[in-house]
Amino acid sequence: MAFLPSVAVTRTPKSESEFRKYSTSFLPSEKSPSVSYQRSTQLDGVSEARCLDFREALSLIREGTKVESAFYVPILQECIDKKLVSDAQKIHAHIVKTGAHKDAFLMTFLVNVYAKCGTMETARKVFDELPRRNVVSWTTLMTGYVHDSKPELAVQVFREMLEAGAYPTNYTLGTALSASSDLYSKELGKQIHGYSIKYRIEFDASIGNSLCSLYSKCGSLECAVKAFRRIRDKNVISWTTVISAWGDNGEAATGLQFFVEMLSECVEPNEFTLTSALSLCCVMQSLDIGTQIHSLTIKLGFESNLPIKNSIMYLYLKCGWIHEAKKLFDEMESISLVTWNAMIAGHARMMDFTKDDLAAHQCGTEALSIFLKLNRSGMKPDLFTFSSVLSVCSSLVALEQGEQVHAQTIKTGFLSDVVVGTALVNMYNKCGSIERASKAFVEMSTRTLISWTSMITGYAQNGQPQQALLLFEDMRLAGVRPNKITFVGVLSACSHAGMVDEALDYFQMMKNEYKITPVMDHYACLIDMFVRLGRLDEAFDFIKEMDLEPNEFIWSILIAGCRSQGKLELGFYAAEQLLKLKPKDTETYNLLLNMYLSAGKWKEVSRVRKMMKEVKLGRLKDWTWISIKDKIYSFKRKARSHAQSGEMYELLGNLHEKAKSFGYEWEESLELTDEEEDADEEKASSSIVYHSEKLAIAFGLLNTSNAVPIRVTKSISMCRDCHNFIRVISLLSAREIIIRDSKRLHKFINGHCSCGDFGTLI
Repeated sequence: MAFLPSVAVTRTPKSESEFRKYSTSFLPSEKSPSVSYQRSTQLDGVSEARCLDFREALSLIREGTKVESAFYVPILQECIDKKLVSDAQKIHAHIVKTGAHKDAFLMTFLVNVYAKCGTMETARKVFDELPRRNVVSWTTLMTGYVHDSKPELAVQVFREMLEAGAYPTNYTLGTALSASSDLYSKELGKQIHGYSIKYRIEFDASIGNSLCSLYSKCGSLECAVKAFRRIRDKNVISWTTVISAWGDNGEAATGLQFFVEMLSECVEPNEFTLTSALSLCCVMQSLDIGTQIHSLTIKLGFESNLPIKNSIMYLYLKCGWIHEAKKLFDEMESISLVTWNAMIAGHARMMDFTKDDLAAHQCGTEALSIFLKLNRSGMKPDLFTFSSVLSVCSSLVALEQGEQVHAQTIKTGFLSDVVVGTALVNMYNKCGSIERASKAFVEMSTRTLISWTSMITGYAQNGQPQQALLLFEDMRLAGVRPNKITFVGVLSACSHAGMVDEALDYFQMMKNEYKITPVMDHYACLIDMFVRLGRLDEAFDFIKEMDLEPNEFIWSILIAGCRSQGKLELGFYAAEQLLKLKPKDTETYNLLLNMYLSAGKWKEVSRVRKMMKEVKLGRLKDWTWISIKDKIYSFKRKARSHAQSGEMYELLGNLHEKAKSFGYEWEESLELTDEEEDADEEKASSSIVYHSEKLAIAFGLLNTSNAVPIRVTKSISMCRDCHNFIRVISLLSAREIIIRDSKRLHKFINGHCSCGDFGTLI
């Protein structure tokens, strides 16, 4: 980053009045003279420029009629308002032809015209040919570069200006600060800040606002707040900037406190202030404050303001007020694409915050329904729409809908966008279609770290660890630096493949070569690997060497492994460590109860039951969903209300009998479920054959062709019996069966599972 020349801090203006002599009202950011331009200019004694229609005035110029300089200003302003570059060029030619180009004000205004129309190369040429340059012309060019997303050129012009001995106004410095902010250059901003202090204009609102924004973007929240505090006459922009600064730096609560302080100072918020405050409420999921701001927007007359309504609607969605959000949506007279996107994204995000998987599934289904309505409305989705919908399809394992969205992205041209392409890769991975995910990844014109990581993780989850590791090496050769999430995928691949030495090498590479501090997920992958290989002693030894205290997931893996291999003493030790963490998950307690009940440890059983009552945990909610022909069907354990339940139960009975000839034996499981009538006693289920995933798979076998893979989503982990049974079903039916449960992806093909049969440990 280039720093300011020494002239910026050593040269002193002849007088302070000279420094301030250019009023910001004459700068090109303000609305320049338009058709109502007050200087009347006679044209052959017939008409004034302000009375002429734009096309009439333009036709006179085309005829070569000579006019005074002031005549050009209103029609050039029209070129700015309507982005008429070609007409501006014609007027420019006339100016040169008639000799009016000697007028410094007119040519400076022409620089402004080209800058506002986005033709900065031409603006620079006109600037270079100016007969005289003043602070307005320098600032105009700088502003044009900032608006054209070329902040580095704006800084270069600022340097040239200072070296030429020109003195900036507060607006010039504000523009330079905006450029510094776009470049995230705190050092350059501090130099400009020092310049503003030297000439005692730091208190100016435009300077203070720009400083506050700059320091906020550079992560210096304390400096941002100090800059705000030094502003003498704080306006609504000042308050909005500092409120946003708190939010952007992870201090949403303080941002709302500043919003309250602003109101107490009797400063009336504008739409940007209100949307900023509402976004902070979203971060905090604060309905109380959000509803008060909603009332305030109505009081101030913003009830029909679309950005504000979108913000309120999104807040309600995120906080679970679906009815209120839908009411706002239905009341909108005109629905913009932003509104549609807010509804879809809001429902998509709610899937992560709902109380259970059933509610999350309902939110996802509603998001897909809204997307369908958007398409029927005739409005075209954009990349934000597609990325949100693809994430929903991923969560629902809704491959058919995902394929339709894929086709739509191709048709609309959004497939080339890296965000959409990455979302597509992730969707196919989550749906167990690794071949299509790989094809989508290869076809991406640009790949980001997220793209590479998603594909590596996809290979690992779909039981192709060697491909995952090869792709990781390709990524390194491509010069892409992996992050901690990438290494989770790599270590997971090693775990699936049982590659202990390679896993430990990658673990050391992560720490030593890439200086990444291990997190719990990295340790979990390695412990998962040792447990899969039956090397429990090494798993426990590895725990002792960890820099972090093991979490619930790690102790659960160990308990499952110990129980499977009959090492109950180690399992009881792991169970005690798990209970010390006071877990909040029903599945975790179900795992403990299974172990203690099977070992006849009734005292521990009573203790676990008591803990469950203390934390007010409900019973397991065993739900499974399957998507067929754009419709999603849900099943719960032992359900008999479905129209095809008779056929489903008959098919499962036949498959159960056939499976016995392949060595399958029904395995008893002790569990707490939401359907059991006795709240105080855990019993072996006499109808384990009718767990929800079995019913969903039976429904899929009855309602899809033989060539179609069956994809289902389950709210909890599969039990050992279901895993063994479905593995045999995949062989009997010659069908590919994909199940995403609460822990992992299971892809059953010809009697084998992608998890390496680790599901049998549960």
